[in-house]
Amino acid sequence: MLEAYKLKDTSCTESIISKGKDFLQLADFSTEEILHLLDVAQELKAKQKKGKPHSFLSGKVLGMIFEKSSTRTRVSFEVGMLQLGGHAIFLSSKDLQLGRGESISDTAKVLSRYVDGIMIRTFSHDSVEELAEHATVPVINGLTDLHHPTQVMADLLTILEHKGKLSGLKMCYLGDGNNNMAHSLMEGAVKTGMHISIASPLDYLPNAKITEKAMEVGKHTGSIVKVTTDPQEAVKDADVIVTDVWTSMGQEEETEKRLKVFASYQVNEELCKHAKNDFLFLHCLPAHRGEEVSAEIIDGPHSVVFDEAENRLHAQKAILKLLLA
Repeated sequence: MLEAYKLKDTSCTESIISKGKDFLQLADFSTEEILHLLDVAQELKAKQKKGKPHSFLSGKVLGMIFEKSSTRTRVSFEVGMLQLGGHAIFLSSKDLQLGRGESISDTAKVLSRYVDGIMIRTFSHDSVEELAEHATVPVINGLTDLHHPTQVMADLLTILEHKGKLSGLKMCYLGDGNNNMAHSLMEGAVKTGMHISIASPLDYLPNAKITEKAMEVGKHTGSIVKVTTDPQEAVKDADVIVTDVWTSMGQEEETEKRLKVFASYQVNEELCKHAKNDFLFLHCLPAHRGEEVSAEIIDGPHSVVFDEAENRLHAQKAILKLLLA
């Protein structure tokens, strides 16, 4: 079991994360690196709240490629670069030559001559890996169909703020297990010593390879990973309950089918009776009230979804500082 988490002053501490490292999935980072990122995120958040300057990226430029629409990812990265003293450029795939057939490798090589880092929000995880392979600057995964690591860093930061620790807590994820949130939550949980249970219909279980690897990591950090089709079993004694939309971008034609398949996985007051009395509710947003979560839960006292949304900014500033500074 990991020791209880304690915030460290990182202002004079050399980063243990190599400058120039890509941020593609949490499995690529050690427990120490993830905890270091959380330390830096809290430090930067405190500086902002106190109005203290923290222009660690003065003169740096982040190129942001978007093939999927976004609210939180775009605004948090753009504002984050500004607050760190740098600049961000929004690059729609429709505006780039990518939209006209230029290869990912050529795009990576060209952008590397102009910017200090690239953030991409897209569909295929293979595209992000190819971009990182050919870029000579850090590449940050802002979301793919397989992983959403920047969101989960914000989730871990939010849980840490409200619970005072991560190790030993039980997280429960309900809904579509074969999506980016479930995969990155598994990776983040086992790296920080949290237990995680995922409840999904049989045809929507998490990626087997990602699950197997998470279980292996859990053996070293004291984390238990459980995958089930029973939502009540998964939510029993949970400290944190997480869900996501049942129909992600690109799956719109499956909406009616998914509404029926996931109906019993809705996070509502009845299901949450099986969790701990002081459970937290998280959702990466946007949310569909009355579908994956009831209004009573997401707008109720257990919900920290807007703290979670704010923490996208602080967690991503830590990532940007450590990779680009």
